Order: sequence, then C-alpha cells, then structure tokens
Amino acid sequence: MQTSRAVDDLPGAIRVGVARKRQEAEDICSFELVGFSGSALPVFTPGAHIDVRIPGDGDLVRQYSLSNSAEERHRYVIAVLKEPQSRGGSTGMHERVMEGDVLQISSPRNHFELTPQAEQGSSILIAGGIGITPLLSMADHLARRKADFEFHYCARSAERMAFRSRLQQSAYADRINLYVDQGEGASRIDIARVLQVPSPTRHLYVCGPEGFLNAVTIGARQAGWQDGNVHFEHFSHRVEASESDAAFDVKLARSGRTIRVAANQTVVEALAKNGVELQVSCEQGVCGTCLTRVLEGIPDHKDVYMTPDEQARNDQFTPCCSRSRTPTLVLDL
Repeated sequence: MQTSRAVDDLPGAIRVGVARKRQEAEDICSFELVGFSGSALPVFTPGAHIDVRIPGDGDLVRQYSLSNSAEERHRYVIAVLKEPQSRGGSTGMHERVMEGDVLQISSPRNHFELTPQAEQGSSILIAGGIGITPLLSMADHLARRKADFEFHYCARSAERMAFRSRLQQSAYADRINLYVDQGEGASRIDIARVLQVPSPTRHLYVCGPEGFLNAVTIGARQAGWQDGNVHFEHFSHRVEASESDAAFDVKLARSGRTIRVAANQTVVEALAKNGVELQVSCEQGVCGTCLTRVLEGIPDHKDVYMTPDEQARNDQFTPCCSRSRTPTLVLDL
C-alpha cells in the first residue's frame, strides 16, 4: 500500500525551486534546490536529509540526503537513484521534476551525524553507490576543519559513480579511493585492510545498499571496532515475511478502539482500513516517519531506523513494518 501525506503534514514545510537538474551518472540525477524568492534555507549539519514531496498521483514523500556543503544557506543539493523496483518516488523525481519546478520540502533532520570529536580524532568514510550523498557533506566539513579522514567510494562501474569529477577536483582529492566492480581498472575494496586499525578516537561512517552496508559493518566487528565507533545509514531495507508473523490486536489508548492486524497485513494498513491514517513515507522501517509510542506489549521490531538499544526498550516501534510478539500492543494513538 502506498500512503501519501498532504503538504501541510511535512514538518516545517518549505517551498523551494529546482534551479538545476543534472545527470550525475547512469540512473542518478542531482537536483539543486534554492529558497523560494531567494530566501535563505535552514541550517543543516553534515549527514542530514530532507523530506521531498514528489508531485504526481498520490503526491509521495521521500527522504533524500543533502550532499552539498553545510556552510551553504542558499541551496540544498540532493541526488536520486532511479530504482528498477521504484514504488513511484525515484521515478517521479527523474521523470516529472524539472528545472523551474517548485517543490515542497521539510526542514533538514539528521540521524547520521558526525561525532562531536570528529575534528579531533580520525574518520573513515565508506560509500557504496548512491550512499555517497551524505558522505560528501561530511567530507567537505572535515576537510574545511583540517581533520584527519580518508574516503572510500565503491560503485558497480565507472558509469554508475556519481560525483566522481567533484571528488577528483576537491581540496581533499588525495584522500579519495575509488573502486569499481566492473570494466577497465576494476578493483574491489579490501574491507579488512581499510578497517584493520580500530582506535577509540577513530570513527567509521558508512552508507549504501543493505548488502554493502552489512559487509562493512560485519568487517568492522571482525576487526575489533566498538559499536559506538561505527555509524551507518540505510537507504533501503527489505522487510521479509517470516513464519512467526501472526495476527494480533492493536489497542488505541486515546480512543479505546481495538483493531485486528492480520498476519499478511501491516499495522499501517490495518489502521488505514479502519479510518486511522498515520504519517508514513518509506514503508520499509528506514526513515522513522511513522515511529509510534508503545504503552503496553512487546513489539517485533523489523526496522533499521532504531538502534538495538532503542529497540530493546520496547517503548516505540515502526508500524509500517514491525509487528507484535504479544497478543496485543497498546499504542499512544
């Protein structure tokens, strides 16, 4: 089920113009967004993202990382990969959004921040594919502050490597390591070598497809990195059905209503069928838009938005994909 949100539902809704649309690589377009009527845009920190309302049927809302310098107030730059299995978001951005269009976006939010000690310690940035976008802003920030860092960027091929020329022409080009799986000069990253020297003052930041991200984080664990020094952001997440998925009830504490959630149905779908609409966006447990407080019961967490410690508290869950381990969940709705 694809659920849309009205413009007014976007947190801190802002009107922006599409000043430039550019093909950055095969199936990847960047969009330069500027303040409507030349107004300054809200401050953001490296690693932040915005919600973008995509025009068209259903007016979908999707999240995109900001890839430009956090020093800039006059523009935001995002990049969008056209997904083969697009649910409408990436296709809409590529095919319907043009230069001169006016879009509505949210204020920036950041769930993937550099640590406060990043400028004093050392950092390793590792990007896979479109995961390059938030790390570009991080690299710019670290370079401006003359911090110690190295940057590793992996792509399937040179044709799919977005922002390559920007990296090679940057002030930190000597810290860039490029890897492609296919074509002339193909070479793969040696994760064990890159991560072989963990340190309390060294932090790892990784972003990319789920399989890539898992390979890097597992490699870090095997190399002895502490969990608190490994930071990552998912761009997508495949929610798999399991044999343990069973029907359960959700009780809405504010109204007292009880709604049955079928084994093959999400909580969001069950609530919508009964006239209760929740704000959702990714519907994959990635973005946290639908995060809902749990008053009683134990969720079956299937998201990748919350940390393991946050999930263990069982006081909130993502109804777009997570379920229940108990017969009833009482929600703060």
